Amino acid sequence: MNLYLHKILPIIFLPSGMIILLLLIGLIKRKSIFIWLALILFYIFSTPIVSGIIFRYVEKGQEIKDVKIVSNADAIVVLGGMFNYVKTETGGKNEWSDPDRFYGGIALYKAGKAKQLIFTGAKMPWAEKDQETEGESLKKYAIEMGVPDSAIKISGLVTTTEDESNEVKKLLPNANSIILVTSAYHMPRSKNMFERKGFNVIAFPVDSKVGVGQTTLLDYLPNADSFRNSETGIRELLGRLFYFVF
Repeated sequence: MNLYLHKILPIIFLPSGMIILLLLIGLIKRKSIFIWLALILFYIFSTPIVSGIIFRYVEKGQEIKDVKIVSNADAIVVLGGMFNYVKTETGGKNEWSDPDRFYGGIALYKAGKAKQLIFTGAKMPWAEKDQETEGESLKKYAIEMGVPDSAIKISGLVTTTEDESNEVKKLLPNANSIILVTSAYHMPRSKNMFERKGFNVIAFPVDSKVGVGQTTLLDYLPNADSFRNSETGIRELLGRLFYFVF
C-alpha cells in the first residue's frame, strides 16, 4: 500500500496532474480560461528550455566523475531502475531501458575500487510471478563481462530507494564505506538514505540529463521527452521533500 501511495499521491503536484485537473474544471464549469491554462502549462513543461532548467537544479552538484579519481570502498552499490519487462515468444525478459548505472558499476569494479559489487533486487508487486528481479538479470550480464560470481551480491526484494538502503544494510552490516551508483538527479536523495543507515557514501553519479550547448529555437519547441524529463525532475524534488519532512 505504501508503494501505491508513493506513486499516486505526487500526481496532483505534477504537470500531468495539474493539466488534467484544469481541463476537468474547465469542462465542468464551462470556462475556457482553465482550458487555456492547461494548454499553457502543457507547452511550458514540454519545452527543452524549461526541462533543462528543472534538471540543472535537480542535478546541481552531481558532476560526472572519472573512475580513476574515485576512492576505494568496501563495496560498490548499484541501484535499480534500468529495465522494462517485455513479452517474448518464450515468456518474457528484462529489457534495457537505460544501462548507465550498470556500466558505471562495472567500470568501478574493473578499476579495483571495491571487491564486492551489489545489485538490488528491484521488482514491483504487480510484476509477473516468474519475472527476474533486476539484480538477477544484472548479475548475469556482469558475469558475462568478466566479473566473478563470488564478487556479486543481490539484495532482497525492493520497490523503493528506501527499501534498497535497508536491504543493502542487511547485506553489508559491517561495511563502513560504499560507492553508490545511481542517476545524477537521484543521487542526493539516495546518498542521504544510505548515510542514514550509517554508511560513508562515495557518490558516483551517472546518466546526467543536462546537455551542454547553445540555446536554439528548438529549445522552445515542445516535445514528449522534455515533458517526461520535467515530470521526472519535479517528482524527484517531491520525493526529497517527503523524506526531509518524514
